[in-house]
Amino acid sequence: MRICSIASGSSGNCIYIGDGRHHILIDAGISRKRIVEGLEALGVLPEELDGILVTHEHSDHIKGIPMMEKMFATPVFATGGTLAEICEKDKNGDVRSECLHQIYPEESFRIGDFHITPFPMSHDAAEPVCYTVESHGKKLGMATDLGIYERHTVEYLGGSDCLILEANHDISMLEAGKYPYALKRRILSSKGHLSNEEAGELLSKLYHRKLKYVFLAHLSKENNYPKLAYEAVKCELWERLGMTALPFSMFVAERDKPSAAVVLD
Repeated sequence: MRICSIASGSSGNCIYIGDGRHHILIDAGISRKRIVEGLEALGVLPEELDGILVTHEHSDHIKGIPMMEKMFATPVFATGGTLAEICEKDKNGDVRSECLHQIYPEESFRIGDFHITPFPMSHDAAEPVCYTVESHGKKLGMATDLGIYERHTVEYLGGSDCLILEANHDISMLEAGKYPYALKRRILSSKGHLSNEEAGELLSKLYHRKLKYVFLAHLSKENNYPKLAYEAVKCELWERLGMTALPFSMFVAERDKPSAAVVLD
């Protein structure tokens, strides 16, 4: 299984997962042009996509869906609440109903050789979910855009060989920054986003000896820095697990360019 973050952050999110025969995206919150460029850099044609899994309906997760639908008729998989919001936001009618597929939280389904499980998350959206994707004995777990993690979050993500976890903000930067008070409260709420420290805390609960890769994702442009997120998560691992050196590779997913592709084999 090959994994690449094509884009990550409040300006747009898109994750690629492929196994040689099948290709999927989690979210398409950037332009069709950027999605196509990201895929082509990976040697994948947009026509080869087997589907887009959508976490929720905020613009930074669905921006590219109408044009991907219009140009390539890419299948879209999302919960009923998310599909309804996607259709409501599609003012030009580019999203075709025959390309929309409803999924249900905690009910697994298959796309090719991918065994996919959506599970609920706490965020201010209609019916948001995170995902695990399993193929050929390897597991990817992703959890972004969640205000809190819960017991079921840890249970679903457990045993992942690769994790994509939100490290959205540094709390001090957010509290001292220029965002309006209401927006700060939203981000810090149980329906908002995970801080660097919360990401590290969650990772400490998920660590196991076979964990190979971790991506820190969905960093705030205004309230975080890549190096700060990386060091804050490392600090949490040291405090909670006594981990002085990382026994896995950890990356910070960038907003403006694709990450290196990692392979689970």
